[in-house]
Amino acid sequence: MSKKVGFVSLGCPKNLVDSEVMMGMLAQQGWEITPDAAEADVLVVNTCSFIEPAQRESVETILEMAGHKQTGRAQRLVVAGCLVERFRGDLRREMPEVDAVVGTNQLEQIVAACSGLATPAVASHALLPVLPNDFFDPQLTAPYLYDDLTPRLRATPRHSAYVKIAEGCDHPCTFCVIPQYRGKFRSRRFESVAAEAARLGREGARELVLIGQDTTCYGDDLGLKNGLASLLERLAGVAAESEHLAWIRTLYFYPNRVNQALLDTIAAHPQLCKYVDMPLQHASAAVLKRMKRGGDGERFLKLLGRMRATIPGVALRTSFIVGFPGESEADFDELCQFVSAAEFDWMGVFAYSDEDTNQATRLDGKVPAKEIERRRRALMALQRKISRRKRRALVGEQRRVLLEGPSSETDLLWEGRIEGQAPEIDGKVLINDCAEGVQPRVGEFATVEISEAQDYDLVGRLVAIGS
Repeated sequence: MSKKVGFVSLGCPKNLVDSEVMMGMLAQQGWEITPDAAEADVLVVNTCSFIEPAQRESVETILEMAGHKQTGRAQRLVVAGCLVERFRGDLRREMPEVDAVVGTNQLEQIVAACSGLATPAVASHALLPVLPNDFFDPQLTAPYLYDDLTPRLRATPRHSAYVKIAEGCDHPCTFCVIPQYRGKFRSRRFESVAAEAARLGREGARELVLIGQDTTCYGDDLGLKNGLASLLERLAGVAAESEHLAWIRTLYFYPNRVNQALLDTIAAHPQLCKYVDMPLQHASAAVLKRMKRGGDGERFLKLLGRMRATIPGVALRTSFIVGFPGESEADFDELCQFVSAAEFDWMGVFAYSDEDTNQATRLDGKVPAKEIERRRRALMALQRKISRRKRRALVGEQRRVLLEGPSSETDLLWEGRIEGQAPEIDGKVLINDCAEGVQPRVGEFATVEISEAQDYDLVGRLVAIGS
């Protein structure tokens, strides 16, 4: 009888891919993946610790799973992910309920961690004694990066999948701890990404979402010139030859790495989503300098103008941090003026908080928490008006929509996404009516006539299945 393992994956899509890889490795070794924690022999929590609320959610989830271990069938609790990289020693000392930890560069050790086995150190190739609640000294562990041959059990719907094209980051942003957790930037091999994309297309994926901490650096470490543009062109060809695959979406552009070759490539291929997710973090030159990012609102506006001129109809998403140390009222006003001028389709706003291992913690000029929250709410209110106006401009149009199934809010509605809406982070298209004889089907493209606009979502009538 096979053992059962329950997985909880927290945080970003990059973390989700890590969870899918670990589940794939376990399934290959005969483990059964169960969604019911009460049925699991082993519980795994893949954690996030990017910001303080994420840390809190991770700790609360670990404690919740520890409760199942005490009262249910589970005999082992394994903690994986970013929280391990950040608080490895603390987890060992303060959470005796945790039986093993697996860092972000140790994914291949998940089977041993779940089985309670000793495992060899990657660097020394020698068997090490297993410490309580631990496996490797992270200094002895080689950076991990999956490839197209790595077992992977997808947690996303059949029609949409994430593909991690790179791991790690080399940027020195003072607010970020990702380089500490995930190591230096490293790209997956060109052919490995193409092979995985082709396989996912054969498995029925309609959409692939390419992710990495900074996808615009793709190929730099491999000696590729215009690496991301070349990869996108190749993947557009893969999609053109695929029976199912139609959308290739790319997340997380770094502004000073976006060049004309990349924009021209996106514009040239219908399989490449006319969508750019480019976190800018701020618009004030003074704040950006303290963030060690560079740039300013004027240069960003010129770049956004070039994007819109090159890629007609492109949907633009960004994110900002408010309340960064030293952010004055004048800096915040400059950010608000920039957002009004830029007119993004989608925007996220994060409230700055000190993290004990990032450089920004040591900066002076800390902004009070109440003021940070006031600024976050004010900036989101400004964007909400822009988003509402942009959504209303679509009323009366017919749009291609990828159908995703009944709404999570009510069975009376179906939901889907247009090309300018990424999964999980943007708005949705809610379908409240269908033309006579037309029935929605999960994972199919459909033509939807937009009849109503909300702040972030659209409402429409299903006209036909197919584009």
